[in-house]
Amino acid sequence: MIGQRAMKFPKRVYTVEEVKKARALIEKGYKHRLRVVGSPDFKVKVKEALKMIKTAKHHDFLRTYIRQIREIDGLSQLREEEAAIWANKYAVADPVEAASFIVQKAQQMKDFIEGRLYYDKGEAGAIKKRIEFLETLRDKSKDQAIKKKCEENLKRWAELMFP
Repeated sequence: MIGQRAMKFPKRVYTVEEVKKARALIEKGYKHRLRVVGSPDFKVKVKEALKMIKTAKHHDFLRTYIRQIREIDGLSQLREEEAAIWANKYAVADPVEAASFIVQKAQQMKDFIEGRLYYDKGEAGAIKKRIEFLETLRDKSKDQAIKKKCEENLKRWAELMFP
């Protein structure tokens, strides 16, 4: 892995050159120092979700593509140009749901960096990553309540998926 400060990740990831620079750094092993910005309650909820992401061994994946998770009052979304997830308090209320949402957005950022744009195939790849994460968390967690919550989420996603 390169020294994290040897080459600086672009402040924003918007232009072709900025995306190329971000992609080159990621290919060399760059990982963000993930920041959580928001109210104390928001930070606690996100940290619970991050524990689950670590349990499922997806933390390095997350740090590769996301540099910040920020609390907002509006709609939760990926902000590609910032390599950030904007999340409202409802998006992080349930730690299992929050963790799978965060992983889904990290996959969307990966797709963006690699040139697989949203309007090409929609969120299909990101949803697949979310389901994979829930399966992994279910299998790796020792907490029965988390396993049960993963099963509930997986069942809901199976019902939502089109054939």
